[in-house]
Amino acid sequence: MDEKLNIAFIQADLNWENAEANRKLFSKEIENISDEVDLIILPEMFTTGFSMNAEELAEETDAETLSWMRAHAKAKSAAITGSVIITENGNYYNRLFFVFPDGSYKLYDKRHTFTLAKEDLTYTAGKERLIVEYKGWKICPLVCYDLRFPVWARNTVDYDLLIYVANWPEKRVNAWDALLKARAIENMSYCVGLNRTGVDGDGYVYNGHSAAYDMLGKELTPLDRAEPFIAEISIDKKELLETRKKLKFLQDRDKFSLDE
Repeated sequence: MDEKLNIAFIQADLNWENAEANRKLFSKEIENISDEVDLIILPEMFTTGFSMNAEELAEETDAETLSWMRAHAKAKSAAITGSVIITENGNYYNRLFFVFPDGSYKLYDKRHTFTLAKEDLTYTAGKERLIVEYKGWKICPLVCYDLRFPVWARNTVDYDLLIYVANWPEKRVNAWDALLKARAIENMSYCVGLNRTGVDGDGYVYNGHSAAYDMLGKELTPLDRAEPFIAEISIDKKELLETRKKLKFLQDRDKFSLDE
């Protein structure tokens, strides 16, 4: 187990529906990340922005963007995660990839599709939560609208890090700030939320507010969060476990099951 996990997350102004331009953008940003980083986080639909134009934009799973992620993971000796529009068996998915440095990967299909934007009419919702084991850490990666549903993130498996990749608009950013902090506190987990900036092709404005919190809700990223940036943080497994042992909050959680 690595006691420390070094994380970089990239808040960026995405190019609307232009995968090649976005891959170039993130390639340049990844070059500026230090070699000590273990995990690189990219936004939701980082190649396109939050688009419902899946028929034109979707890739096969093992296509250019996943190959791009594998190449950068190998070059940086770091895992990379973010979501992409994927087509599979006639369906479209808002699919998160977690790519390991050796090129292997895990995937998670966004569970809660955003009905307000009619995402539910375009994309098929996922059915299973993903827990990734990486360098002795248990990581739960989720996508944007999942943030509003605490039962889906409920820490029944003692994961150590909760991640949300997002395109969360400025008009509802107060909810983003509050819910990220709440998810960290209630799950006694580190929590990282990565949003985008800029204006998308549908006219929605994004002002970032990407942030990381520790297991008690202390913010680890005191940055001017409205503009593009790269943040690098280090989280501590020993501190996490000692805090859980001392406070015992997770031991007092209620037991119940989640029905479909």
